[in-house]
Amino acid sequence: MTGSWWDLLIGLAVALLVTWLALVVALAIVRPRGGLLREAIRLLPDVLRLVRRLAADPALPRGVRVRLGLLLAYLAFPIDLVPDFIPVLGYADDAIVVTAVLRSVVRRAGLEAVRRQWPGTDDGFTALCRLTGLNGPDSPPGPP
Repeated sequence: MTGSWWDLLIGLAVALLVTWLALVVALAIVRPRGGLLREAIRLLPDVLRLVRRLAADPALPRGVRVRLGLLLAYLAFPIDLVPDFIPVLGYADDAIVVTAVLRSVVRRAGLEAVRRQWPGTDDGFTALCRLTGLNGPDSPPGPP
């Protein structure tokens, strides 16, 4: 081995920094715009209750409940990929992770399981479906 441990550590630190910067740029590009961000923030309490209810639902497959439990742990963990004090982007990483997990729950357990546990209003569920790209009550059915 021709290099030292310092070279390895510096290389890893640079790789992590570049990856983090790429993530921040990607979040800046795909962040919710205009009314969508306000709508997402308005739904946050209901979405947190939904995730907790789904994680505790014994009728769901174990893999889905484990995924939801890990999501709750991620959301509770004080250190994020993008710190929450950064305007707009601070919560974008959380929203993207929640969206990805909810989509996987719907693929595995079905939209009806999510609908059954939804604690909010029908309008809120429609907004959740629109924000996450799920097939909601007002959207056409997706591919089989």
